[in-house]
Amino acid sequence: MRILFVCTGNTCRSPMAEGLFRDLARKEGLEAEVRSAGVAAFDGDRISRHSATILEQRGIPADMSSSALTKEHIAWADLILTMTLSHKRAVVQRHPDAIDKTYTLREYVEQGGGSDDALQAQEQLIAEMELKRALGQTIPADDYSKLRDLQRRAPETDIADPFGGSLSTYQAAAQEIEASLRKLIAKLRNQQ
Repeated sequence: MRILFVCTGNTCRSPMAEGLFRDLARKEGLEAEVRSAGVAAFDGDRISRHSATILEQRGIPADMSSSALTKEHIAWADLILTMTLSHKRAVVQRHPDAIDKTYTLREYVEQGGGSDDALQAQEQLIAEMELKRALGQTIPADDYSKLRDLQRRAPETDIADPFGGSLSTYQAAAQEIEASLRKLIAKLRNQQ
């Protein structure tokens, strides 16, 4: 299994997910390759100081650098796990062929690998609204009302962004990521 974690700049959440997953998978004896990238990353940037600190405190190498998401990443990955719904949208908009293997991390581990009905309806409505906007059409007030309702009913899919925050903010994000990664490892183990 080849897993790609994706966030914005590939300096905070996705490198933490990459490092934490690699370590957890090794400890569990799970065979998996892992990489990370960012939808708005610059190749070669160092990961954030706090992300590096968190990984180093756990004995995980933190000598990673950022990588902009490419079609090569998409082709390489069997599974693409994003940190937020907006990252998922960015991946699928740029690489429509990746739609069947792209999920938010929390969506994948919480909803059994597929979107629930409210999340799917929300994504469909957003796509329709974006198309109307691109065509210069007015978006009816009803659409916004439906979207708010769907957002209230849809499960939480995002991992909070610690960018610019304190070490404790990064630790909270790392805990959120690690909890989902533990579920991911259990799910992958069950699939083997």
